[in-house]
Amino acid sequence: MLWIIRFSGFFSAAMLMIVLSPSLQSFPPAEAIRSSHHHHLDYSYLRLPPPVLLSDSGSMVGAGGRLNFRKASAFRNSNECASPSPKTQIGDACDPNLVHVAITLDVEYLRGSIAAVHSVLQHSLCPESVFFHFLVSETNLEALVQSTFPQLKFRVYYFDPRMVRSLISTSVRQALEQPLNYARNYLADLLETCVERVIYLDSDLVVVDDISRLWTTSLGSRTIGAPEYCHANFTNYFTPAFWSDKRLSGTFDGRKPCYFNTGVMVIDLIKWRRGRYTKRIEKWMEIQKNRRIYELGSLPPFLLVFAGHVAPIEHRWNQHGLGGDNVKGSCRDLHSGPVSLLHWSGSGKPWLRLDSKRPCPLDALWSPYDLYGHTK
Repeated sequence: MLWIIRFSGFFSAAMLMIVLSPSLQSFPPAEAIRSSHHHHLDYSYLRLPPPVLLSDSGSMVGAGGRLNFRKASAFRNSNECASPSPKTQIGDACDPNLVHVAITLDVEYLRGSIAAVHSVLQHSLCPESVFFHFLVSETNLEALVQSTFPQLKFRVYYFDPRMVRSLISTSVRQALEQPLNYARNYLADLLETCVERVIYLDSDLVVVDDISRLWTTSLGSRTIGAPEYCHANFTNYFTPAFWSDKRLSGTFDGRKPCYFNTGVMVIDLIKWRRGRYTKRIEKWMEIQKNRRIYELGSLPPFLLVFAGHVAPIEHRWNQHGLGGDNVKGSCRDLHSGPVSLLHWSGSGKPWLRLDSKRPCPLDALWSPYDLYGHTK
């Protein structure tokens, strides 16, 4: 179990001590396989843009020089982990013993995504049993992942920005308008039908506990699970125009809606496909284009469809808001209680603040998972 003890002094500076049990330490290397087949996809998703330029070593080349990620240490399953199913091949996403994690990869947030993957592997009791599903809108990122995590089990899925570009409206922060930010809406379409459950993670977080504990969370009859924050003022997530129109606000009748952050979700893909939830989310995005009923990008459509129907997950699995608000990105303290996941939601990202030599105290908890290096 991981405990973080916080002491707040003058100026709210934080002193932190992290204690990890032996079960959460990293393990020596073992062979793992990665794959990237797309035979299950609707090929209308697969019209590819010009590739990202990579060097022969797999590093990304940009105008400012070569961007390198150090190769991560390999991690091995403990003896307690289940063996691969005899009915599936090594590297097959359909192995029922796998933990499935979906995360986006894009150039702007790539450093965060790599750190998130690294953190999952480092704290997992069975890292070889974690299968990553990477959602991309740029090609050639697969080679970079392969060079950084040579033994990782993963597949890459191309998400065509044209799928949602016409549905996206302006937001309070430009980053929230990026099409890949909406790829989470289409996981049930993109992933193999044999994948019945997935954990979705944002790119600006690190996991400091065994991901399998989140994976085994019971959703009951619900389609998604997430930490809920019922003390938040729910009315603030929608405009007065929404609340004044009973035809719109009436969607919450008979529900007790609470805010939840969509950066950490456990999703039952069987129920999602059966309920056609992607279409329901798209419907609200179409209404938004005409009526301006919210300001915050991809979050409000999820609230409209699921708030009040979410399986509650312990708050330890999303200590969010560490990036401050959507404008200033100021430093924040932790919420009280144990911590299993640290999430820099908001405009302040730890890698940017560290590079600028103006980090927040909690950014020091992100840096151990950073594999980034920059060479000319």
